[in-house]
Amino acid sequence: MFRVFLFTMKKIALLGATGSIGTNTVDVALAYPELFQIISLTFHMNSEKGAALIEQLKPKYVGVGSEAIKEELSQRFPEVMFGVGQEGLVEAATFESVDVVLTAVSGSVGLKPTMAAIEAGKDIALANKETLVMAGKWVMEAAKKKNVSILPVDSEHSAIFQCLEGQKSGNLKELVITASGGSFRELSREELKSVTLEQALKHPNWSMGKKITIDSSTMMNKGLEVIEAHWLFGVDYDKIKVVLHKESIVHSMIVLKDGAYLAQLGPSDMREPIQYALTYPERRPIKNEKPFDLTQISQLNFDVMDFKRFPMLALAFDVGQKGGAYPTVYNAANEIAAAAFIDGKISYLQIEYFVEKAVQNYSETNEVTLEEVIAIDKQTRTIVERWIKEEGRL
Repeated sequence: MFRVFLFTMKKIALLGATGSIGTNTVDVALAYPELFQIISLTFHMNSEKGAALIEQLKPKYVGVGSEAIKEELSQRFPEVMFGVGQEGLVEAATFESVDVVLTAVSGSVGLKPTMAAIEAGKDIALANKETLVMAGKWVMEAAKKKNVSILPVDSEHSAIFQCLEGQKSGNLKELVITASGGSFRELSREELKSVTLEQALKHPNWSMGKKITIDSSTMMNKGLEVIEAHWLFGVDYDKIKVVLHKESIVHSMIVLKDGAYLAQLGPSDMREPIQYALTYPERRPIKNEKPFDLTQISQLNFDVMDFKRFPMLALAFDVGQKGGAYPTVYNAANEIAAAAFIDGKISYLQIEYFVEKAVQNYSETNEVTLEEVIAIDKQTRTIVERWIKEEGRL
């Protein structure tokens, strides 16, 4: 749901401050110190970068990933309140004077602090896909009940959000999400058998963290975006399309019932969707913006998505339509498998294998509760970890 509000100075809780989204958010906030103040933030284990952010931003509260980091930084910054782990995330998100929580953490860890922030009446700038993939039903219901805005930060969802502005819901025919194809978009299934982590981390268009770059190459990231779009915009899966667009210039589109296409274009710069989520419904110039000139672009290419080449995307539509905890299993298995690939425990194609195996292994006969979904998430992770240990790298 989206709510229009008058723009005033915003006090921000930044969850995941040392990642790529977090870094861009800091740039946006520092570009407009009269409009934004990051008063609480979290990071996991990058204490060197985290300490630099504390010195730069002077937050009142900081959540960290371990007791050792908390002890170290508490001595350096006695004026700052510190928390650890999941509790630290929740406390940062619900800090008393926070207006908006930008969730830039990766994975299911983002669900609990996001739900807590909604219950506390904080607006959400959402860059954590897994929150809606796991618990979209409950998150959106809670946001509606608390009259909280959930504003998209992912470039694709921000593009759709911007294209939908001013449109009557009955005018929409379908959403079109664009996909770059990731690091291996030119490779066949056979060629994927021998790819390395180093190769997987070379995204052709974007500079992102390891996990999301891996997810982009398997098209898992796009699958998560499809499920997230379903919940954000209340659109059925048969009205969500994905097309291959290698340039990443058209961030996404909508199609209206009269056949008109509306697209949002721009450079590969995450500051734009971040800043718009924080200034909505107003706009501000991007400071030190990246050069972008349509006259210098020779062509834009769009291709039909090959679901056999990218089975994780096809599986996303399947689990999304099944609903319940199926998307939770899909996401949890991927988080464990992707981490195992990054750690060298499994080969690249085994990521897909373990995700597909987890989904096939799961069955659901009754409607699940949020508590059950959280339990299923943990169970799936344990099962997949066991499979990886038993089967090893192929």
